[in-house]
Amino acid sequence: MINSSSENLVLILRNWISRAPAGTQLPSTRQLVAEHALSPVTVQKALRSLIAQGLIESRPGIGTFVRQVPVTRPQDFSWQTAALGTPRQKLPEIHPSQRTLPNDFISLHSGYPDRELLPERLVKSAFSRVARSESVLQRTDAAGLPALQTWFAAELAEHMLPGLSAPSARDVIILPGSQSGLGSIFRALVGEGQPMLIESPTYWGAILAAAQVGVTLVPIPGGPQGPDTLELDRAFERTGARAFYAHPNFANPTGAQWSPEVSERVLKIVKARGAFLIEDDWAKDFGISSDSSPLAGREDHGHVLYLRSLTKSLSPAVRVAGLIARGPARERILADHQAQSMYVSGPLQAVALDVVSQPGWKTHIKSLRQQLKNRRDLLIDSLAQHVPEAHLQQIPPGGLNLWVQLPDGIDLHRLERECETRKLAIAPGASWFPAEESGKYLRLNYSGPNPGAFDEAGRILGQALRHVGY
Repeated sequence: MINSSSENLVLILRNWISRAPAGTQLPSTRQLVAEHALSPVTVQKALRSLIAQGLIESRPGIGTFVRQVPVTRPQDFSWQTAALGTPRQKLPEIHPSQRTLPNDFISLHSGYPDRELLPERLVKSAFSRVARSESVLQRTDAAGLPALQTWFAAELAEHMLPGLSAPSARDVIILPGSQSGLGSIFRALVGEGQPMLIESPTYWGAILAAAQVGVTLVPIPGGPQGPDTLELDRAFERTGARAFYAHPNFANPTGAQWSPEVSERVLKIVKARGAFLIEDDWAKDFGISSDSSPLAGREDHGHVLYLRSLTKSLSPAVRVAGLIARGPARERILADHQAQSMYVSGPLQAVALDVVSQPGWKTHIKSLRQQLKNRRDLLIDSLAQHVPEAHLQQIPPGGLNLWVQLPDGIDLHRLERECETRKLAIAPGASWFPAEESGKYLRLNYSGPNPGAFDEAGRILGQALRHVGY
């Protein structure tokens, strides 16, 4: 995607370089400035990018020249197959929601909010301030910056029921994003070959993290009000599991929020079984018609481990999350975290703390609610008009996605390919199921770029669906 003048110039020059013999001198900076009506700073930024890509070289005092393209030849890496052996489980190279597509695509597949929904000014200002601070030269404690630990603890403390002990900064571990945190949690609390209960469908990254650790997943079916608590209790009894991973608020991918009754039953079951609830509050800042109500605020004996990421709320470049855990569980997770990544980048923690400490942060979160509602409703209206075959089990009260069920006979892979030929990117729902799919689903992200194209997206999806047939 082209986001700046320098990136556009890079593409123009790459095209020029591809036709020029090695050793050809590029036009001077002055000539490029005049020809493309750009500033010298923009031109120099583009040239530095091309140098970093190995396409050109700078000869001081002479100019910039096209580099000789290295000769490539086929390599035989078959010996590595024997050395590595059979993988325990074949993991996907990249999830469909992580793909970067050309700028002319309508992207409903992504898992991240568009930059228009991010506190861009706050983040840029924070990076500028932090760049001038001492944190760029220092490492932090393994558990994180004390001030950021305090902020995460205070955020959860606001939700604690009267009479319960609020978490302290000492209970918080700062992590390099929630994905890394899931790996540490699963290793420390569950372990390789051991069972863990998990909602179905659920976040594909949790399924991936469990596969990497070697955890055996036991799916628990869920609906708009939450998981089937009878099946949850039976699964604890049947498997001897000691952990349940779940999204009580604005689940990924469904957007569901547990009812108060289901929440209370789950807590009662977890306590009775002497187990842990791993509460992933990934969409804490993305409430629309409802607010997140963490289950971690309803108990203080360490049964609930509370994970909250700031990455989607602030910026994909700020991979910072906070985990609140109490007792020996915290110490085991911290030990694993230290072994995996030692500590989280101090400057990134400082940036996150700077942003959430600004008065503009809460103003941004308030305005985000209406923006998400407008986008969600636009996409729902488009589906209702153009894709009557699509069934929306509920209008999500928060989160970033619609979870849409299609007729059972549809071939989702063919549908995905047909949509992409029409420049629409969608995400088939299979990878959000820890076992077999319970139906044919799509996860459609309404927080991506260009909501003005949602009507066209619905029209394309409807056409593709009828072309593929079911």
